[in-house]
Amino acid sequence: MAVEEVYLNGKYLPAAEASISIFDRGFIFGDGVYEVIPVYGGRLFRLHQHLDRLRYSLAEIRLPISLSDIEITQIFERLLNNRSDDASVYLQITRGSAPRNHAFPEQMTPTILAYAQDLVYPDEAYREAGVRAVSFPDQRWERCDIKSVSLLANVLARQFAHEHGAAEAVLFRDGKLTEGAASTLFVVHDGQLLTTASGHSILPGITRELVLELACDHGLRCQQTNISEQQVKRADELWLSSSTKEILPIVQLDGKAVGSGKPGPHYHQIIKLYDEFKDKFRKGEVS
Repeated sequence: MAVEEVYLNGKYLPAAEASISIFDRGFIFGDGVYEVIPVYGGRLFRLHQHLDRLRYSLAEIRLPISLSDIEITQIFERLLNNRSDDASVYLQITRGSAPRNHAFPEQMTPTILAYAQDLVYPDEAYREAGVRAVSFPDQRWERCDIKSVSLLANVLARQFAHEHGAAEAVLFRDGKLTEGAASTLFVVHDGQLLTTASGHSILPGITRELVLELACDHGLRCQQTNISEQQVKRADELWLSSSTKEILPIVQLDGKAVGSGKPGPHYHQIIKLYDEFKDKFRKGEVS
């Protein structure tokens, strides 16, 4: 379903009537941040964690906004319009419109955009058969912990994957795994679930946190650590996760099978736990 209504700078408008200035710093410089929040059964998923990450990103780029978390939540609820199905909400905040100058404008009026849309799930066949990925050098800036709208390096990495018939680009920097072009990565190695340690080199993924919670709570040894390219290429299993893709198994990397070349037992365990958690969340049994 196409987006019909958006929130833009205090107003709710038909999407076709919404517009921003050509001098908006988000357009000119990519000077802004964003969030994508899944909605399951009409309930905003892990909203507090998403808002905490938003506040962190805003603070790191020194962009204050006047809206409280309660007011942002009310905007989301208005856009969802009491829908009870699965959806997602997109929120983008830029430094607003100003004459072109790299330095911050003295007077800032942020541009705040939000809209809801249907949540499009990955094809079920991807869960059953897995996806292909390719290695790619991590050429992004060094503050990937900020959820910035400046995504050109991610776009180029994902385009490289697309041109090579792959679903994702697995990024490496100085011989170490960082993450995917638009996902968190997990490595199962010698019966242990590994993911890159938190820091400036990766985005603190909300789905990533849930995967780690589920895995550790159900007996799978977990570690956040530096992961070498060699460990990735010798992995028993390799997964990607994101708010919209959820969890998908990578069964082929650079044309070579990952593990058995099929989704592994640990993946089957985690995706079952994840689906059960979502069902409980829809019913209001977990948060």
